[in-house]
Amino acid sequence: MKKKRRNNIKMNKLVIVFCLFLFAFMVVRLLQLSLSEEIDGVNLQALAANRTTRTETIQAARGTIYSKDKEPLAENVASYKLIAYLDASRTTNKKRPQHVVDKEYTAKELAPILGMSEVEILRYLQKENVYQTEFGSKGKGLTELTKEKIEALNLPGIDFIESFKRYYPKGEFLSFTLGYAKEEVTVEEGKEVVRTEGELGLESYYDKTLRGEDGYLTYQKDLRGYKIAGTKEQKVDAVDGKDIYLTVDSSIQFFVEQALKDAKTNYGYEWFTMMIADAKTGAILASGSYPSFDPNLRNMTSYLDPNTAVAYEPGSTMKIFTYMAAMEQGVYNGEETYQSGVYTATDGTEIGDWDRAGWGTITFDKGFQMSSNVGICNLITRHLSRDILRQYFKKLGFGQKTGITLPNESKGKVEFQYETEVLNAGFGQGITTTPIQNIQALTSLTNDGMLLKPYIIDKIVDPDTKEVVYRGKRTEIEKVASTTTVNKIKDLMWKTVNEAGNTGTGYKLDGYNLIGKTGTAQIASLNGGGYLTGEEDIISSFAGIYPKDNPKVIIYSSMKRPSGGNQAGIWKAVKDVVINLSKYYGYESSTEVKPTLQTYTMKSYINKQTEASKNELMNQSLDVRVLGNGSKVIKQYPPKGTKVVEKDQVFLLTNDTNLTIPNTVGLSSKLAEEVFSLLKVKVKTEGKGYVTAQSIPEGTGIQEGMEITLSLAPKFEG
Repeated sequence: MKKKRRNNIKMNKLVIVFCLFLFAFMVVRLLQLSLSEEIDGVNLQALAANRTTRTETIQAARGTIYSKDKEPLAENVASYKLIAYLDASRTTNKKRPQHVVDKEYTAKELAPILGMSEVEILRYLQKENVYQTEFGSKGKGLTELTKEKIEALNLPGIDFIESFKRYYPKGEFLSFTLGYAKEEVTVEEGKEVVRTEGELGLESYYDKTLRGEDGYLTYQKDLRGYKIAGTKEQKVDAVDGKDIYLTVDSSIQFFVEQALKDAKTNYGYEWFTMMIADAKTGAILASGSYPSFDPNLRNMTSYLDPNTAVAYEPGSTMKIFTYMAAMEQGVYNGEETYQSGVYTATDGTEIGDWDRAGWGTITFDKGFQMSSNVGICNLITRHLSRDILRQYFKKLGFGQKTGITLPNESKGKVEFQYETEVLNAGFGQGITTTPIQNIQALTSLTNDGMLLKPYIIDKIVDPDTKEVVYRGKRTEIEKVASTTTVNKIKDLMWKTVNEAGNTGTGYKLDGYNLIGKTGTAQIASLNGGGYLTGEEDIISSFAGIYPKDNPKVIIYSSMKRPSGGNQAGIWKAVKDVVINLSKYYGYESSTEVKPTLQTYTMKSYINKQTEASKNELMNQSLDVRVLGNGSKVIKQYPPKGTKVVEKDQVFLLTNDTNLTIPNTVGLSSKLAEEVFSLLKVKVKTEGKGYVTAQSIPEGTGIQEGMEITLSLAPKFEG
């Protein structure tokens, strides 16, 4: 018994010694932790601070984009996300519940407002062991109106998280120029943070300017995440984004967009663009293109602005600048003559006028007015060279970016080496340009030879201080033409549009003094070499100045693949815009000038070439419809000797053996019956007036004995 007692005493001593040693170690470690800044490479003070410190982002408000006349085109609007609290612990007073009590009733009430089924909503509300839930994509981005509808239901446990989203109040208006900004969601400190980033157009180019700089708030938090009273906090205020005012005039932009849409409805095309610039400053007043898109929906089919980022062969509008090059060399004589029709290059290549029969021996002045390719060939061969032409084109800004503050600007291509390439370049084939480059080059004709840089930003303003931090202005590049050259070119452009028989008479407006130059470029084949030959495979362009004396605006417009090859759509669009501009600027006299319609007596086009016949009739401002793809005309309506006026419709039936049913919707019953008579298709009509529908679809092959039923109404709304 005594031995056993001694062993217990010995064990107790060991335990005491161990405890003393452990206590001493802990004291030493505590002293080390208290006196040392770092332990094992870790800063203890920083670690503690991080675990008790919260930093919240103070988001900067994105700047607004305005038109020149101060209409908001891109702005921030409140957006709400719907949430539901499911945790019953939120409720401390059963009479005022703070969580969702009746899930079935809540789902039933929310379903019609959110556009969701009750079952779908219940899936969110019946989640287990979660504090709160959201409702997917349909529960996000809610408007103030939707929020108010839900609040009116007084549903327990339903709440909202407010944020801001980018909104474009005018929809498709100026969409390619504005672009769009997209909301990006990140999670910081367990909370969602929504940031808006520009992805297209001005929203992208000026993203940093519009976005501003976020601020932050740093404070000490307790275990529940709340600020500890009495502790210091650090706050850096957000710097809101700047507001941008464009040079674009909302009224002029509307004129342009309406004209493009009307042309789509009444004529048809693949795409249509129009830019208008202030003739004296180079400020862009309108930039329209169609098809367009709604930045709110981002339903675009292309991410490139057709007016700045897409280069294409301009066609005969380039003849303006080829003629200018010759005049600036001091070698141009407008009375010098040449034989029109076909020009044969030294390598045997034939280059023809649009009417290969030509107009006999004509002057260079007349060649400009008739848009003669052969005239350009002779002008270059006799008086210019490859290098002189290329240098002058580049002096005007072709082949390089204008520097306009929009993303993805294309510089185009004006490189040409061999003889036929040089000749083709002179009339706008084999080279590519953009509408904005043409606008820039045309400023030389409205500023006595001085080339101006186009711009689209009027000013950038700090929304807090109202300080103008940037202001756009007229910027002179260099003198590229003499007064003599400018006046001569403007005279030729006036005759092209306003004298009977010339190629620009489709744009004539009596009393408006519009001047310009037309262009019709073939579309290059994508399969390597050559051009497409279909009647619709063209890009029709117009370079115009209004008015001729003391010009106010420059207009550049292009239409790709007009339906049926009919260029009346671009004629009407440009004229509609000019008429509206005249009223807008107050240029009309007190007695309105009504355009005098030109008359034309139909001659026989039977057995003549289809293309030449169509062009001749179109030059009389007639709406020409070609039936079939044959090379020769075999029938026509109206017949020989009939008097027609501009804009009247003329139908040419070709020797095509595979004719198809045309679209006659919108035609009068008489005219539609005449068309089907040419095609030997029987017609049955229902009603009176204009065609509103046809029983056989457009494009259906015509068979012997075919009969079509036309539905008519007293008035056709086109």
